[in-house]
Amino acid sequence: MKTNHAAQRKRVHVSRSVWFSIVLALTAGACASSSDSASTSGETESSSSSVGQSDVKSGSAAQAVPGGAGAYISLAEYEAAKASYAASKVVLFFNATWCSTCKKARSNLEADLSAIPADLAIVLVDFDSETDLKRQYGVTVQHTFVQIGADGSELAKWSGSLTAQEIVENTV
Repeated sequence: MKTNHAAQRKRVHVSRSVWFSIVLALTAGACASSSDSASTSGETESSSSSVGQSDVKSGSAAQAVPGGAGAYISLAEYEAAKASYAASKVVLFFNATWCSTCKKARSNLEADLSAIPADLAIVLVDFDSETDLKRQYGVTVQHTFVQIGADGSELAKWSGSLTAQEIVENTV
């Protein structure tokens, strides 16, 4: 009887370990799947045509949209020229390189910069490094948008927009 009981306990322990491994793999896979699928589908980010997340961290390669359309810029670029955006609706986009929905939103925005209206400036903010801004605007999750006034006050906050049109629909 002892051997049967010991064998049964071992099976239960193995079952729990297997379930834990499955849950862990699914959780890790959800975060990594977008970067894996992007690299296998042939998507590449070109620093000459868009503002990639590495550009956001370094504060370089801001992209004003040609033809008088809106702006899609890094936080550093915005901070260097705040006065030039005083007449625009300014939306901070708190995003992370590891976030699959953030990557989708950045990809959509970069694919059609002309969709950003002339009176809109989308400012890319690195979710992982800009802790003071996150605290200032009460941002607790990546893929959060915060519309701010010329004085930096919060006018609106939401999550999940994937296109310029969705961002416009949420601004005040």
